[in-house]
Amino acid sequence: MEPIRWGVLGAAKFARDQMARAIHAAEGAEFAALATSSPEKAAGFRAFAPGIRVHESYDALLADPEIDAVYIPLPNHLHVEWTIRALEAGKHVLCEKPIAMAEGQFDDLVAARDASGKLAAEAYMIVHHPQWQRAKALYEEGAIGKLVLVDTVFSYDNRADPGNIRNKVETGGGSLHDIGVYTFGAARFVTGEEPEALSARLRRENGVEVFAHVTGDFPSFRYSSVTSMRMFPRQYVTFHGEKGVMRLSCPFNANVFDQAELSVETAGFTVRTERFPGVNHYVLQVENFCRAVREGAAYPCPLEFSRGTQRMIDMVLAAE
Repeated sequence: MEPIRWGVLGAAKFARDQMARAIHAAEGAEFAALATSSPEKAAGFRAFAPGIRVHESYDALLADPEIDAVYIPLPNHLHVEWTIRALEAGKHVLCEKPIAMAEGQFDDLVAARDASGKLAAEAYMIVHHPQWQRAKALYEEGAIGKLVLVDTVFSYDNRADPGNIRNKVETGGGSLHDIGVYTFGAARFVTGEEPEALSARLRRENGVEVFAHVTGDFPSFRYSSVTSMRMFPRQYVTFHGEKGVMRLSCPFNANVFDQAELSVETAGFTVRTERFPGVNHYVLQVENFCRAVREGAAYPCPLEFSRGTQRMIDMVLAAE
């Protein structure tokens, strides 16, 4: 079976270091083209994929008949526009998170996806990782009893890089859009529930939200999260039930922040720990995407799921 031929719109550092390499490594995928006008940036991609074609514009790549799917790592505020343009050009689309900046934008995304008959999805890689598949299965099996509280933190510090797109209002910056998608989406993915009410304490610098403490209620449990771009790096998720606690100590940046581990503590201080060394969730994401395109397999993160996470972000911003 012929591989899905991928193009990348833009020579972003994350694309060079992670996603383009994942496409290059994934079974059933071929990293075939890059859109950038910079020979220097193209060289970084050709270092591991010397055979790629380089287009000097995004439109030229979208017009390439040899490309089946595109990955979009552009700044947040450009995601909706270029996802729709790629779909209209007949390409499948995997777009970096957040794929939109407000829930209402999903109306146009879903309409463009349905009209094109192509797959369009947010690059929400964690749901492809076996630690999250396992966490969901354990929760549904009742491993920790009735869930009482989900508690999660994701932080890093990029104050030394004021020019970073995450630190700019005009490019859709802020911790909620950058990493809130993980703290919010993780709770939604495992439990299948949606928030009923949320409150928030936010802190801004130059108009950009850099700290968010969010609390609220889901139908059957209490929720608390902290996201920040001004704190020492930390990440964890805890699902605290009446009969046990399930912890993920490296839930979001497996193999970068730490090794992925999932532990379940139950009566008698019995702790079972499962480890997932060497798993690359970016590669799994590409392989699942290609499988969905070729075989019509269900994709773990459809636009409808991403829309629910954006709705939650909108609720927090409205509650400020």
